[in-house]
Amino acid sequence: MKVLWIFAHPEQRSLNASLMREGLSELSAQGHATVVSDLYAMGWKAALDADDVRTGLREAPGTAGTARPAPAPRLRIGAEQELAYAEGRLSDDVREEQRKIEWADTLVFHFPMWWFGPPAILKGWFDRVLVQGFAFGLHGLDGRVLRYGEGGLAGKRALVVTSVGARESGFGPRGIHGHVDDVLWPMLHGTFWYTGMAPYEPFVVYGADRLTDPVRDRYARALRERLRTLPDAEPLAYRSEHGGDYDGDLTLRESIEPSAAGLAVHRIDRGRGAASQPDAEASARPAQAV
Repeated sequence: MKVLWIFAHPEQRSLNASLMREGLSELSAQGHATVVSDLYAMGWKAALDADDVRTGLREAPGTAGTARPAPAPRLRIGAEQELAYAEGRLSDDVREEQRKIEWADTLVFHFPMWWFGPPAILKGWFDRVLVQGFAFGLHGLDGRVLRYGEGGLAGKRALVVTSVGARESGFGPRGIHGHVDDVLWPMLHGTFWYTGMAPYEPFVVYGADRLTDPVRDRYARALRERLRTLPDAEPLAYRSEHGGDYDGDLTLRESIEPSAAGLAVHRIDRGRGAASQPDAEASARPAQAV
């Protein structure tokens, strides 16, 4: 495999950083090639703005005989990103990340879950890197929009590695926090699957701020095992947009599981729940920063 590991945590002494080192060591031992984008260490700019897509050539010219230039036209994010990508005008940091994606066949997104989502720096990576014309907004020869199983990143696979402070039961089918598959739905289905990447079952560390060293070590071994078996693992069986399961209004056909609803109906196997991982509730003494 050629693995791009996108890491979003500000502390190199954290639990997550130690797990990343474990993961990269395992991938190297198995003969896989790796590239790391450590977003905090890179000083990654999280905010998408006009500087990403506009140059002096895109600014409206000044009116003859006036001292002040005319204002630039209204920023239309999708269209401007697509044009800048096509014309080679995206900022250098964005284009470098796109080159890494083009090289990789597997992407690992590693982050602590903050407020039920990734840190802002990783959300900014999605906003700035997965631009229209590169990751989405493409059309097939028949004019179809390529998304949900197709798209600019089709053929690649994605694995989420994340940590949460809560116990596993709270993210279970009846847990107060919501099922972990549903919490991660915007990323697994709305970002990865939408752009064509097939997501694996996520690797979740539960009770991360209460781990003892022995439990941390069990998680490290579990992550190494996931990575050893990743080349042969099956991704989540999401339904593709053009596979025949959806009608022209992008609604699941009435003949398919007519009594079912909710996000799980968009998985062919209707499977739920992350792969079995160590019990993270074994103690109350933290081993290190999350």
